[in-house]
Amino acid sequence: MLIVLGLNNAANAQITPQPSSTQTIVQDFGLGKITVNYSRPSMKGRKVFGALEPFDKVWRTGANSATILTFTDAVNFGGTEIPAGEYGLFTIPNKTEWTVILSKAAKQWGAYTYNEKDDVLRIKVKPTTLKDKVETFTIQFANVLPTATQLQLSWENTLVAVNLTTDIDAKVMARINEAMKGDKKPYFPAAIYYLENGKDLNQALTWVNEAEKAMPKAPYVKLWKGKIQMKMGDKAGAQASALAGIDLAKAENNEEYIRLNSQLLETAKK
Repeated sequence: MLIVLGLNNAANAQITPQPSSTQTIVQDFGLGKITVNYSRPSMKGRKVFGALEPFDKVWRTGANSATILTFTDAVNFGGTEIPAGEYGLFTIPNKTEWTVILSKAAKQWGAYTYNEKDDVLRIKVKPTTLKDKVETFTIQFANVLPTATQLQLSWENTLVAVNLTTDIDAKVMARINEAMKGDKKPYFPAAIYYLENGKDLNQALTWVNEAEKAMPKAPYVKLWKGKIQMKMGDKAGAQASALAGIDLAKAENNEEYIRLNSQLLETAKK
């Protein structure tokens, strides 16, 4: 019995590398996450688009099982609002224009059972020609901002990018308002959010002053207070905050905040 079990385990064990390795990417986005699960074929000296992967035919956008995109929150995918959920990512390559597809039938092998009736969306994207070849098919997120990013597909000399955005302002404002009712008020992050998103600067200054009371020796609080003051046109106040931030950072031997507060100081002097 032990011999038989040992043979079965050996038969099921992976003894050679996968020809197309798998990869999982998790990208923080807005207040949620985007996950990509896919397999990565390589060129291996072959011509890819228009040959290995024919033009005008649905492609699994990778190898083995179809590529899966998972959104924990709703996103705008190339101009279309998509609810949170799990989707199959398919494409139709073409020399001058690609079709990018999200399908509600996420889990399937290849594109052999792909059915257009399961499409959630189809968008057209112009491919870009790359100077340097990409040996292994790659999916990545680029130009990542709090509420915008690009989903990029690259292989051979081709790059295809889809713009993704998410609207989180209403959720963030609601969370801030609710948190301010509690005992542990998020003065500092709320002040930064107000500054960076064009909100009431007087409120931002009030909150950063409260944060300063709670963290009087934090050079980063002085930095952000100075930035708010600069935005409000109070250069003298910004200089005073930056100078205080430099002194606190020097006391901590914190080179980063010495540099950042010094940069703010020079800006405020202009």
